[in-house]
Amino acid sequence: MSAPNSPPAEWRGGTVWLTGLPSAGKSTIARTLAERLRSGGHRVQVLDGDEIRAALSAELGFSKEDRDINVRRIGFVAGLLADHGVTVLVPVIAPYAQARAAVRDLHATRGIPYVEVHVATPVEICAERDVKHLYARQAAGELSGLTGTDDPYEVPVDPDLRVDTQHHTVDESVRQVRALLTARGLS
Repeated sequence: MSAPNSPPAEWRGGTVWLTGLPSAGKSTIARTLAERLRSGGHRVQVLDGDEIRAALSAELGFSKEDRDINVRRIGFVAGLLADHGVTVLVPVIAPYAQARAAVRDLHATRGIPYVEVHVATPVEICAERDVKHLYARQAAGELSGLTGTDDPYEVPVDPDLRVDTQHHTVDESVRQVRALLTARGLS
């Protein structure tokens, strides 16, 4: 069943929510997948967590409540775009299960396809990859509230896909996500 004012089925979009720790590889997978989908003629938008936070939620801090508000705002925007035929890739930490469930429910209520991908990378590997030096700053006492170290990350219990980036290349990870999208009719 289509939501009101939905585009024809051949234009139907959906949201791909990539959740995981900071530096897990979410944005890298999303950007690489976006390039491949665009080259296949798909309308694609990446809603990168850092960029969207700066644009839509700059007034928010990093308390649980503020993080939940941020996730719900991003989910709302993703749903709007997806409802207009865009495949929306959302690489966002989204540390709390309840906020992720609210975004999934919003999509379900509107009849918008939604998949959750857990980019499952151990914190030690994330720290090695960290180009923003967040983990080093946290270890040095210069930063607090880093998800996965001194702030919680609630690992998805039943994601649509779990990508183990520790043992897979970016290419392999992207192929796994693309296979899921194909199976769900989103690619």
